[in-house]
Amino acid sequence: MKTYLVTGGAGFIGSNFILYMLKKYQEEIKIINVDCLTYAGNLENLKEVENQKNYKFLKVDVCDKEAILKIFQTYEIDRVIHFAAESHVDRSIRNPEVFVNTNVLGTLNLLNAAKLAWETEDGFKPGKKYLQVSTDEVYGALEGEEGYFYETTPLDPHSPYSASKTSADLMVKSYVDTFHFPANITRCSNNYGPYQFPEKLIPLMIHNALNGKKLPVYGSGKNVRDWLYVEDHCRAIELVAENGKAGEVYNVGGHNEKKNIEIVTTIIDTLLEMLPTDDPRRKLISHDLITYVEDRKGHDFRYAIAPDKIKAELGWEPETPFSEGIKLTIAWYLEHMEWMERITKGEYQKYYETMYRM
Repeated sequence: MKTYLVTGGAGFIGSNFILYMLKKYQEEIKIINVDCLTYAGNLENLKEVENQKNYKFLKVDVCDKEAILKIFQTYEIDRVIHFAAESHVDRSIRNPEVFVNTNVLGTLNLLNAAKLAWETEDGFKPGKKYLQVSTDEVYGALEGEEGYFYETTPLDPHSPYSASKTSADLMVKSYVDTFHFPANITRCSNNYGPYQFPEKLIPLMIHNALNGKKLPVYGSGKNVRDWLYVEDHCRAIELVAENGKAGEVYNVGGHNEKKNIEIVTTIIDTLLEMLPTDDPRRKLISHDLITYVEDRKGHDFRYAIAPDKIKAELGWEPETPFSEGIKLTIAWYLEHMEWMERITKGEYQKYYETMYRM
């Protein structure tokens, strides 16, 4: 039985990955979920598996060196899937120190603990793999409306968030190059789907529209992002963790390029399409809610990521077109409004008001 150490498993992508893996493999694997439960970590995401004997949660911060070492001493870890990270660009602009601490030093702690546990006189124990889950933002921005990020694209981060992720990626690369450490890096485009914290564009717009609140759009709304449904990303992570060539980087793109304003208008139209005709919330939803706000500092204009390598080597490609994925996402939020309401109270609301003064 393989044992997976999943960091940040109570967050958006991490919790989706755990649910995906336990659904697929049932009792054939064991998952240890490590999360320090910051504002974006929510154990409610994992209620359906919390009592499974092959799932265990540990409230541990990846920056806690001793606690991470103890996990590797206690369990025979076969896979490390490292999601844990501060991930919101706006927050990184306001508080970059937190991003450096978690994203860089936390990664270094994991690398050192895994290296200590896995290293032998002849190299590393067979069958071990560390996977660093990164982002397309490490590449910077694309100029114009054409072209893609490839694994060979120079790294050129523009925000404190992307700089911290780039630093973490380079730390992983240094361990691969120096020690022949068994690792891969995946770099994905914007994810969307169930359990995403509503500071991100899609759940923020869904929540605001349903409550008749303004829909804040940075700048002109013409910035372009490539969108990837989260379950497609989970499949890619599994494939790379199991079959990726050691030391390689794999880009995971959705081939779903959309302008931000297009995302917002699509959400409005889809909500009106999906809500019953007698639902009182329909009267609250309108394109008039769209409100342009001052653009974010250093706002990259366009990201688009080419998944050619992962398709050629591992056979992965996105299966969920945006037109289908956005309906699946909206349906999930409509069915889980209590989940949304619980996490949009208190400190989140203070943060929201600070970031989007209108």
